[in-house]
Amino acid sequence: MCGIFAILNILANAQDLRRKALSLSKCLRHRGPDWSGIYVCDKAILCHERLGIVDPSGGAQPLIDETGTIALTVNGEIYNHKTLRDSLSGTYKFKTGSDCEPILYLYKEHGYKCASMLDGDFCFVLYNTTNGDYMAARDPIGICPLYYGKNPDGSVWFASELKSLKADVEQFELFPPGHFYSPSTGITRYFEPIWRNPSTIPTQSPTLVDLRKALEEAVIKRMMTDVPYGVLLSGGLDSSLVASIACRHAKMRVEDNEKSKAWWPQIHSFSIGLENAPDLRAAEEAAKFLGTIHHTFNFTVQDGLDAIRDVIWHLETYDMTTIRASTPMYFLSRKIKSLGVKMVLSGEGADEIFGGYLYFDKAPNSAEFHAETIRRINNLHYFDCLRANKSTMAWGLEARVPFLDADFLQTAMSFNPEDKIHWDSDKKRRMEKYVLRKAFDTPEDPYLPNSILWRQKEQFSDGVGYGWIDAIKDLAEKEVSDADYAKRSELYPLDTPTSKEAFMQRRTFEELFPEKACRGTVTNWVPTWGSSSDPSGRVQGVHLSSTIAQNN
Repeated sequence: MCGIFAILNILANAQDLRRKALSLSKCLRHRGPDWSGIYVCDKAILCHERLGIVDPSGGAQPLIDETGTIALTVNGEIYNHKTLRDSLSGTYKFKTGSDCEPILYLYKEHGYKCASMLDGDFCFVLYNTTNGDYMAARDPIGICPLYYGKNPDGSVWFASELKSLKADVEQFELFPPGHFYSPSTGITRYFEPIWRNPSTIPTQSPTLVDLRKALEEAVIKRMMTDVPYGVLLSGGLDSSLVASIACRHAKMRVEDNEKSKAWWPQIHSFSIGLENAPDLRAAEEAAKFLGTIHHTFNFTVQDGLDAIRDVIWHLETYDMTTIRASTPMYFLSRKIKSLGVKMVLSGEGADEIFGGYLYFDKAPNSAEFHAETIRRINNLHYFDCLRANKSTMAWGLEARVPFLDADFLQTAMSFNPEDKIHWDSDKKRRMEKYVLRKAFDTPEDPYLPNSILWRQKEQFSDGVGYGWIDAIKDLAEKEVSDADYAKRSELYPLDTPTSKEAFMQRRTFEELFPEKACRGTVTNWVPTWGSSSDPSGRVQGVHLSSTIAQNN
C-alpha cells in the first residue's frame, strides 16, 4: 500500500500547481517511503508515494498506459492481477510486473465497471487525457483510506489522508467504500452483495468446511509479496488462525500456485503489550505451537500516553476505542519495520462478521444480531480498517486483512444467524464466534491448541494490558477540568463527548484538525446493547474468567 494524491479538472495552469501538489503529497510520504512519482498534464496532477511490495524494482507510479494517454495512481494490492493480466495481455503490452497495471487496460475495455472486477484492497485515481474523463474508486469494505473534495474553481481533489486536503480544499469528506466517482456519474455504488441487506436473513448455512476453505484461500492470496513479511499475533483467535494458515503455506511461493520455493519460508510473528499482559502469554503459546520466529515487544504506560497526540495525527480520528487500540499497534509497527519487514497479515474483521464483541451477548434475537453484524461491517472503515491501515502505514508497514476478503465475506455472511448467536436452541450460552471456532476445531490436524482456539475475546486495547486503558482515563481526569467538561455541549455541540477521556481526545483532534469538515469524517464506536457506552470488553458483564468454553 502507498499514498496517493490527485488534483483533477484543473482550469488554471496545471504546472503552476505542481509545487503545491508535491508538497501535499509529501505529507503522505510515511505511507510510501520507497519512491515518489508525479504525472502532470493540462488538467490533472497525479502523485504517488510508494511502498514497494510487488515488483519493488519496476512498478513505480503513476502508471501510464502503452499509448501514453491514461495515467493511474493506486494505493493497494490487486490479488487477481495475474488472472486479469492474462485476459488482457493478448491485446495490450504491459510495461511492469505491478499488480496495479491491469487497471489501466480494464478501464479501456470496461470503463467504470473496472472497479467491480478487482479482487483486492485499493483506492485509485485514473485520468484519461484523450477526453478529460477520470474516475476514482475505493475497495468494497474501505481497507484503504481515501478522502475527496471540491474547490470553488471546479477542481476535484483526492488524497489517502485528510492531512493533505484539510488546508487547501474548502469542501471535503470521506470517500465511501464500495463506490466509484466520475464526472458523469458522481459517487456511484458498485459493491452491492445480497448480504448487505439486513432484511434478507439467511435461513441455511454453508458447511464448516466451506468456511474453513474460504478463510484459507483469503490468507493464501494475501501472501503475495516480493518483500519480507510476517504476521501480527496477539494470541487471540483471529490473528492466531491467520498465522496458522500462513504457516501451512509458507514453504512454497503462492505466486505460482506453490510450485517453487518461497523467498521467505520462515514466518516471523509479532506481539506487543505491557509487561505480563494477557495477550503476550497467549501469543507466545500460539507461536510455540505454530513454530514461528516470535518477537515480543513491550511498551510502558508512559510511552503510550506520550504518543497519543502523534497517534491522533496519523489516525485522523477522535474515537477513543480506535485510539486506545491503535497506540500499541503504532508502536509495534515501528518495531516491525525496523527489522526489515514491509508487510504483515492481521486478524481484523472477524468480530464484526461473527458478532465477536462481548456486547453481542445482549442481542435481543438472531435477526437483530444479524443486522448488527452488517452495520459493523459497513462501518469498519471508520474503526478497525482505519486503525489497521493508518497505525501501520505511519511507519511504512502494510497490513493485510484476510477476514475482509470479499469471497470470505460472502461465505461467512451466508450463515443463518442462529448459528452465530451466543446461545444455542436451549438458551445455553456458548462462546462468541462459536461457528468460526468449530470450523477450525480439527483434532486430527489441529490448527491451534485448544487454549487458543477457545480463548475468550479480548479487545486489543484490553489484551495489551488492563492498565493501559485505566491510565488513559486517569490522564483525562488530570487534563480535563470539571469546569471544561461542564461546557462540553457548548464547545462540541455535534457529537458531544460523553466522558473526560472522549473530551481529551476530541480536544486534541480539534487542535490538529481545526477545519470544520474534518469532524464530519469521524464516527464513534459505541456498543449497541448493554448498560455502558465504554467500548472496553471488560465492562460488558460477559467477561468470563475461563478461556475454555464448556461447549468445545
